Amino acid sequence: MTAFFLQFTEEKLGQAEKTELDAHFENLLARADCTKNWTEKILRQTEVLLQPNPSARVEEFLYEKLDRKVPSRVTNGELLAQYMTEAANDFGPGTPYGKTLIKVGETQRRLGAAEREFIHSASINFLTPLRNFLEGDWRTISKERRILQNRRLDLDACKARLKKAKAAEAKAAAVPDFQETRPRNYVLSASASALWSDEVEKAEHELRLTQTEFDRQAEVTRLLLEGISSTHVNHLRCLHEFVESQTNYYAQCYQFMLDLQKQLGRFSGTFVGNAESASPAAATSPPAVAAATLPAVPTIPVVPTIVGVPNTVAEGVLNPNEVKPPASGTRRARVLYDYEAADSTELALLADEMITVYSLPGMDPDWLIGERGNQKGKVPVTYLELLS
Repeated sequence: MTAFFLQFTEEKLGQAEKTELDAHFENLLARADCTKNWTEKILRQTEVLLQPNPSARVEEFLYEKLDRKVPSRVTNGELLAQYMTEAANDFGPGTPYGKTLIKVGETQRRLGAAEREFIHSASINFLTPLRNFLEGDWRTISKERRILQNRRLDLDACKARLKKAKAAEAKAAAVPDFQETRPRNYVLSASASALWSDEVEKAEHELRLTQTEFDRQAEVTRLLLEGISSTHVNHLRCLHEFVESQTNYYAQCYQFMLDLQKQLGRFSGTFVGNAESASPAAATSPPAVAAATLPAVPTIPVVPTIVGVPNTVAEGVLNPNEVKPPASGTRRARVLYDYEAADSTELALLADEMITVYSLPGMDPDWLIGERGNQKGKVPVTYLELLS
């Protein structure tokens, strides 16, 4: 043990030789260290992505170390949905504001549930394999590397001992000058030479043993380090699963918001009508900018239904299929998102297609009349980009 610490100290001071590992082994060590460092960083940042609250992360860490199940936590979207629903009940679920709060709250609840599912999937398929590597394979590698380091120090200490023993043996075995040296000194010199010969034999024996142990430990460590390639393959598979989970999550969120936008656009006419009847001042408010910039056709009066004569308005409901576009001033628009028509009065849309749009008197400002070839129907303004 004394020789072990002596060798370690002399190496740090640059006073002792050190057994160098081959270049391939050094590359394996560097690759393993790089894998460990980046895995830790990716793991920590992914935890921040999935749970931005540091207090919640500490709580989850403590539950994990205590080997206890982490209690279910309400997501921010689910909490917002709860507040919106309670507010709608207080304001009146039948009012325009209350109805909208209920619909938006339901969407937030669905978003929160999707987030919970994504966090659970990412934790199992991505975070858990990374933790298993750091807490399992990497700890084993680190342990074997420490053993290899100790074996190397023992080996270098034996090499230094053998080197010193051989130097002393050579000095003691120097042939004395019989003419100038007394017989007693010659006997002492021969005895010392024999002692150092025995010391050299012991040092050589210990060197062979330590060299065998070092080679065996180096092979064990090499096999573990070469297993890093398998770790990369496993982490690559987990990364693909993480991306798939994240893609599904964002696709769900996008679809939920499209559905909400469609619902709000469909019910906006009813809400505007209720607001106008409840507040006379609302009738004097200017219409939406998008509708104001579009040309309007002359007002079409409501007439009784006559058999065989088409009416543009029946029972006060606008029928866009029986309305002709204005002679001039129609606008072109690009469709931003796909839209599925709710009934025969609406026009289904496909993203990136071009249509012609114009407004009609009495229409809700959030809706326009759209034409595509021989097809015609109402379209929501929020799904369009007006060009000219």
